[in-house]
Amino acid sequence: MDFSLTGEQTILRDNIVRFARDVLSPGATERDREQAFSRELWRKCGEIGIQGLPVPEQYGGSGVGPLTCAIALEALGYGCRDGGLVFSLCAHLLSCVVPIWQHGNEEQRRRYLPGLCNGTLIGVHAMTEPGSGSDAFALRTRAERDGAGFRINGTKTFISNAPVADLVIVFAATDPKKGYHGGVTAFLVESSTHGFSAGAKFEKMGLRTSPIGELVFTDLYVQAEAVLGNVGGGAALFTASMDWERICLFASHVGAMERLLETSIAYARTRTQFGQAIGKFQGIAHRIADMKVQLEAARLLTYCAAWRLEHTKNASLDAAIAKLFVSESLVHAALATVQVHGGYGYMAEYEVERALRDAVGSTIYSGTSEMQRNIIARWLGL
Repeated sequence: MDFSLTGEQTILRDNIVRFARDVLSPGATERDREQAFSRELWRKCGEIGIQGLPVPEQYGGSGVGPLTCAIALEALGYGCRDGGLVFSLCAHLLSCVVPIWQHGNEEQRRRYLPGLCNGTLIGVHAMTEPGSGSDAFALRTRAERDGAGFRINGTKTFISNAPVADLVIVFAATDPKKGYHGGVTAFLVESSTHGFSAGAKFEKMGLRTSPIGELVFTDLYVQAEAVLGNVGGGAALFTASMDWERICLFASHVGAMERLLETSIAYARTRTQFGQAIGKFQGIAHRIADMKVQLEAARLLTYCAAWRLEHTKNASLDAAIAKLFVSESLVHAALATVQVHGGYGYMAEYEVERALRDAVGSTIYSGTSEMQRNIIARWLGL
C-alpha cells in the first residue's frame, strides 16, 4: 500500500490545518474553562465541508473515500487545539452522518444529510444506557409496535452532543428475545418530537467543549419511516458505524500526537538546565524519540485500517487494532509532553495539561481498550 498523499489530499490537508489554526484554535483555553460549545464554530466547519467529508455531493458532502477522510480528520486534530470540538465533529460525522448515508433510504438521506453536512443540524448516536456500557446490547430501551409505528421508552447516557442535539439515532430493542442478532433496531428521532427530553450537560475531566449528557424517551411515538435500515438490523448498523469511528475519529488523535511531538521538541530545544538545552539529556531525548516511533506506527495502522474500510468487506479487526494502539499512544504522548515541560506542563497556561485531560477518554469511548483486546482475541480464535 502506498500512502503518499495525492495533490488533492495535500491541498485538503493544508487547508484544514490552516483553517483549524486560524479559526478554531483561538479561544480554546477559555472555552475549555467555561465548558462552552460553540455553534458559531460548528457552522464555520460546516461551511468548509468537515461534517460531510465522505458523503456524496448530491446530499451536500464532499464525496471523499475513507482514507482521505482519515487524512482530513488527522489534519483537523493536528491544527485544532480545541479537542472537545474536534471530538464533537467526529462523533457527529462518523456515528450519525455516515450511518444515515450508508443505511438510510433516499427520503431520509435527502431530508437530513444536507443539514447535517452544512452545520445546520447536530447529530447524535444514542446507544449507551445507565446499566449498559461495554455490554452495549443489554438494552433496556424498548420500541414496541403501536399501529403503523413504534413507541419508544428508555434512557440513554454519556451521549456526546446530547444537550445540543437536533437529530438522534436511537438504538432500541424491538425483539428482546432475539438479542443482538435481529432484536435491535435503529430509529431516527428529531429532538422536537413529543416525548423527547435532554438532561443537563455532564461535567467531565476532559473534552469539556464537547457537551455530553442524558437522553430520555417517554412514550415517544415515531412512524415506521423513522426506522434506519431494517427492523432488527441495528446490530449490523452499529458495528459498521463503530468501524468508521474507531478508524477516522482516532485519525484526529494521530494529528494531535504529531502536534504534541512538535510541542515537546520545540520546548526541549529552548528550555535550558545545567547549562544546556534539556533535549541534550538522554532521558528527555529518548522520551521524545519514543513519541516519534509511536506516532509513525499509529499513522500507518490508521491509514491501513482506512484503506481496508474502503477495499474489503470487513475492517473490524483493523479498526480495533488501530483504535487500541492510537488511544493508548495518545495518552502516552500527552503524559510525556507534560513530563518534558515539567512544572510548566502542569500549568493551564501552556495548554499541555488540557491535552492530557482530553487524551484519557480515548481509551474509554468507542469501546474501551479492554473491549478492543477482546475483539482482537476473538478474531484470533481465542
